[in-house]
Amino acid sequence: MTLRIDITGLPSEQVRFATSPLAELTAMLHVLAEPGHHPRLADWAADVWAGLAPELAERLRESEFLWRSSQADFLLPARPRPSLAEELDDVDRIDDETYVTAALITTCGSNRVPLAVPSPLTDATARERALDLAQARGPRQEAFVERLLADPAAVRARVRHSLERCAGAFFDAAWAGVAVQLATDLRVKNDLLKRQGLAAALASVSGALTLAPDGDHITVDKLQDKATAAHGSGVTFIPSVFGSPHLAVVHTPGWQPVVQYPVAEPNPPEPVSLETVGLRLEALAHPIRLRLLRTLARGPHTTGELAHAWELTAPEVSRHLAVLRRAGLLTAQRQGRYIRYTLNLPAMTTLGTDLLSAVLR
Repeated sequence: MTLRIDITGLPSEQVRFATSPLAELTAMLHVLAEPGHHPRLADWAADVWAGLAPELAERLRESEFLWRSSQADFLLPARPRPSLAEELDDVDRIDDETYVTAALITTCGSNRVPLAVPSPLTDATARERALDLAQARGPRQEAFVERLLADPAAVRARVRHSLERCAGAFFDAAWAGVAVQLATDLRVKNDLLKRQGLAAALASVSGALTLAPDGDHITVDKLQDKATAAHGSGVTFIPSVFGSPHLAVVHTPGWQPVVQYPVAEPNPPEPVSLETVGLRLEALAHPIRLRLLRTLARGPHTTGELAHAWELTAPEVSRHLAVLRRAGLLTAQRQGRYIRYTLNLPAMTTLGTDLLSAVLR
């Protein structure tokens, strides 16, 4: 399960390491939405929620699907700017169809992105599909998608205003607290890139990134076997403190590849491969069950969503889910006619940090 980023013939100056206020805010919002992914930041998340104005808290919850399971592509800038306002201005320049399609790819849990995605703003079939998927994700997401499709300009303005309000509420203080750490990491990465080359810089980013021997592509250990290209635009690497342990990658066709990586902690553990995790955990040795676990680590999913994402039959997915539930690795909650399955993070933690970091990556 890897993502391949084709960099054949890419000039060295088009490999960028840069900080992004918007990307780090997105990482913070993910922590607020999924504190179980970030135990060391649980107290920070609790303090932020306790201090938020009720209206802003509700706004963040209504649009959290843009950053909860994964980040919408427009929230990880390919060309980071010095300020949050400048990066939000860049987002405003994206046309409605691109914005809405990118938002719904994330919010509706679609992992397989074709080269040409019909816009739900103009295509009736795509619209119905988006609404069906949103309904399966719960009433809050269904309401968000309905508003986005009905009046994208109003929803976009509301999302921007919410993000701007985050600055005074918690982002400015948190950003000031991590700015030195991010700047230090950038100096190290750019020095490695200049003196030792891209392979050394990637090795310092994460054990999940490798440069092919002939230098024509970067391989990223991620959820699915996918491919993208950096030709003509380059590839951007953005360090994150709040994003740890996640390694987020923009790879949708039409978007410049962007990798948001966790800044290394002091004395970090040696990364382990999924192959090693599979050997250690005989109960999870089946490759399909490992894939389902990594999908569920991004957020709750229904059987139908998992079947669609992995092009499996619903009965086949149900059999694998039953095995994982018997092992105590999943919980299930009924919402109307849907049953949503969730990764049991405490149970995964007891199995070991290697497994947890592998599935959360």
